[in-house]
Amino acid sequence: MTTPVGGAHVQGTAEWVPLPDGRRLYAMVLPGARPDAPTVVFEAGAGAGRSSWALVQPALAPYARTVVYDRSGLGRSGPDPAGRTLTRMADDLGALLDHFGPGPCLLVGHSAGGPLVRLAAARTPRRITGLVLVDPTDEAADVLFSARFRRLERTALGLGSALAALRLLRPLFRGQLALLPQDARRDMAREGFTTGVLRTQRRQARTYLDELAAWRETPPDTGGIPVTVISGGLPGDGMDEAVRAAANAAHAGRAGRSPKGRHVIAERSGHYVPLTEPGVVVREIVALLSGLPDAPGTTGPPGIPG
Repeated sequence: MTTPVGGAHVQGTAEWVPLPDGRRLYAMVLPGARPDAPTVVFEAGAGAGRSSWALVQPALAPYARTVVYDRSGLGRSGPDPAGRTLTRMADDLGALLDHFGPGPCLLVGHSAGGPLVRLAAARTPRRITGLVLVDPTDEAADVLFSARFRRLERTALGLGSALAALRLLRPLFRGQLALLPQDARRDMAREGFTTGVLRTQRRQARTYLDELAAWRETPPDTGGIPVTVISGGLPGDGMDEAVRAAANAAHAGRAGRSPKGRHVIAERSGHYVPLTEPGVVVREIVALLSGLPDAPGTTGPPGIPG
């Protein structure tokens, strides 16, 4: 059942998605301009929820029905007592795709959401028309599996948990919040910086890198699904120049392994491309939806902002 959320929200109307074990995922849906429009489903980063897509999702209304959601333990979705492995999270995404219909569907994943949409696509490739991976985590980047990276991750999660408990985490993201539309900004400010969010991130981190490391030998097979990878062009957001270079090299390789692969650089962005250059993400999604010929990442269909 679809119900309004306090009137016209920039991200559409709320819909609770039931899961086989009784949990529910909180989603928001914009219907698109045509009843037969394709569906685009967005997967956010490790600690992010639906609000992180609030600058991308509305711009796609002329082209597709769009769905954003909160993974279990994030935003308005309750926690998952069974854990937060990659496999478990992909199971939930698959159930959400079943809920919203048989397809066609395009999946968009940012950061840690990139591997999730790859795994979901490999499981049901016939209903997936394309993947857009936005500065994704990628197992080809050796730096992810270094002892130094794991120490930095543990430190960041510990510090984030302490700041969340003291209600000091949200001010660190003031600049990102300011970019969002008012209603999405209000949602993220209320839901995105809690101790529960950090608890979920820690649970994800227990197994995420180990599962991803196994993909170096046996990655999910996305076959002939077109894959576009968007990389941030700048260091920052926790990535120094060496990490940025390693990530972008892995992204180029990921695009190169797709028969219809494409690698795009968001020149003015670090890691948070959906917030800093949403127009780049929109253009690449539209290109896959409509079969537009390849074009530079800074140009696209008329009317799509940079």
